[in-house]
Amino acid sequence: MTIRNVAVIDIGKTHAKLIVVDGESGEEVASRKMANRVLSAPPYPHYDIETLWNFIIEGLAEFREQPGYQAISITTHGASAALLNARGELALPVLDYEHSYPDDIQKAYAALRPPFGETFSPALPMGLNIGAQLHYQKTAFPDAFADVTDILTYPQYWAYRLTGVKANEATSLGCHTDLWQPGKATFSSLPETLGIAGLLAPVRSAFDTLGPVLPEIASRTGIDGDMPVYCGLHDSNASLLPHLMVRKGPFSVVSTGTWVICFGVGARLETLDPARDTLVNVDAFGKPVPSSRFMGGREFEILTAGIATPSEAELGAALERVLAGDILYLPNAADGSGPYPGKKGYWLNEPQGEAERYVAASLYAAMMTATCLSLVGNAQTTIVEGPFGRNRIYTQSLAAITGSNVLVTDSNSPSGTALGAALLATRNAPRQSYHAVEALHGLSGYYDAWRKLVETGYATT
Repeated sequence: MTIRNVAVIDIGKTHAKLIVVDGESGEEVASRKMANRVLSAPPYPHYDIETLWNFIIEGLAEFREQPGYQAISITTHGASAALLNARGELALPVLDYEHSYPDDIQKAYAALRPPFGETFSPALPMGLNIGAQLHYQKTAFPDAFADVTDILTYPQYWAYRLTGVKANEATSLGCHTDLWQPGKATFSSLPETLGIAGLLAPVRSAFDTLGPVLPEIASRTGIDGDMPVYCGLHDSNASLLPHLMVRKGPFSVVSTGTWVICFGVGARLETLDPARDTLVNVDAFGKPVPSSRFMGGREFEILTAGIATPSEAELGAALERVLAGDILYLPNAADGSGPYPGKKGYWLNEPQGEAERYVAASLYAAMMTATCLSLVGNAQTTIVEGPFGRNRIYTQSLAAITGSNVLVTDSNSPSGTALGAALLATRNAPRQSYHAVEALHGLSGYYDAWRKLVETGYATT
């Protein structure tokens, strides 16, 4: 069967989307979107799985004829796993990774987790290590956990709902889970330590067709019963895939959204610093990719809450005032991630107005990104994907600070996450267009002042 269009289930931490991607051009030809709610009901904060499922089914039915699609693919945020019982239902709700656990459980897990040299997964707060989630669920809810028969990574849970086939996949296992050895492409020692090795579903390639949709799905949506469903992958790795298909390393990709993930394609694993939120991701081909990150989109939202994007004239005038007045934000606005752990964020010289705040927040995001890139090799070419690519102050500052050739995917280029998931089915990366970014002048003194402050130390949490 010829695959002309692909329906992509794209579940991010903040929003869920169903997108139909044109397999030839890579462009989005239809989409629907909803907020990804976290429910506060017992036993712990968890995702509203059934509302998401209804959203997916409704979208598959809505787009069945117009624009139509011939395959389904999946991409989701990381740091989530689904625990199934013998009936194929959730034995426990899918845990929100921003939930914090009791101190005694955290300390017990810290003593169990493998070293960074084995997993290249740093010790992260809350549930950002899936291994920590599984330990918490097993320790705090032993009766419910005793019913678990299968553990699936999050994209593959949705594939299971569509096909009935249980699987895991390396981009999600290799995303700071503590469960995977990227250099050896196999599980770490942690599953045996936790006593869950027999519960982990088989590992499949992201490119695998897990099966056709189940008959009841075909009936509910009106789609063909032989509609193929692809295994799926982690969302940041979906953004990376289109570039891996058309470029050779070394180069960097900055994937921006709730998280800013900096991929150092071709960088060395040995230089990573686990204390600064560096890690190794695993790409769709199963290869390790040194990475660093911070919660940049979330921080920008915090710092610019209620502010509309200023006009070009307002931006120019505000930039002059921000640089002249050393209006700086020091990390972190969001706790728990990034290259400066334990720092408590604050303004050095408060912005006087919305335009100044927007500019200073953009500069802060660029300086944090530059720091992350320096931790994974600072390649000569850096590609910026996602919302920050539309922020001129951010991209021009990044070019100035790094000295890299910063390229931004043009607005008519397809979305990286949706395109990457669609490529699992089409395997035909369309040509993307970029524009080179001109470096922002006069930033060196401002950046040097910021770097001196963060490196010499200030208030910590």
